[in-house]
Amino acid sequence: MLKYFEFNPFAENTWIVYDDSGACAIFDPGCYTVEECRALRAFIEENSLKPARLILTHAHLDHVFGARFVQDTWQLPLEVHQNELPLLERFQDVCRMYGIPGAQTPPEPEIFLNPGDLIAFGNTRLEALYTPGHSPGSLSFYNRSEGYVLAGDVLFMESIGRTDLPGGDHDTLIERIRRELFSLPDETIVYPGHGPATTIRHEKAYNPFLN
Repeated sequence: MLKYFEFNPFAENTWIVYDDSGACAIFDPGCYTVEECRALRAFIEENSLKPARLILTHAHLDHVFGARFVQDTWQLPLEVHQNELPLLERFQDVCRMYGIPGAQTPPEPEIFLNPGDLIAFGNTRLEALYTPGHSPGSLSFYNRSEGYVLAGDVLFMESIGRTDLPGGDHDTLIERIRRELFSLPDETIVYPGHGPATTIRHEKAYNPFLN
């Protein structure tokens, strides 16, 4: 089961993945304001969920605004690919560049995820797919049994992640989408970091960047 929240001025999708065991993982906590942090915590508490993992698809500022809040609230180690470390280290500099005040510096990662890792919590299993190009160490997370992938900012409905940010590379992004995401079953649902869900079938047919 999944729940998403659209958070912060960048309209970022924060995802909570949970199952009947009550265990959940929080992906890309973008909660920026006090009200957004309260909304995230309220959903978890009202559904008696037990946060087990704090995971980033990548470390751009809009996906990590709430990482410190989540860690402080549920004592979870931050998990991310090691190639995202430079983005985390420049977090406050990027906030100043965008004129965003008062953002909490994300915690240092304690667990580095690698392609092929199995992300396990409760009864849920997701596979880590290496999908750089939008950022240097972006990971997507595929739930084979339920037929969906959390794609971060790699693939959107009829669009792709921007590649003009530091560490971005257009050719790499296209190659990894084709290799890692387009190799998934056509009916796979894509849950992105911004905007509505889509499917692999739809993107193969209608995404102008990939056709």
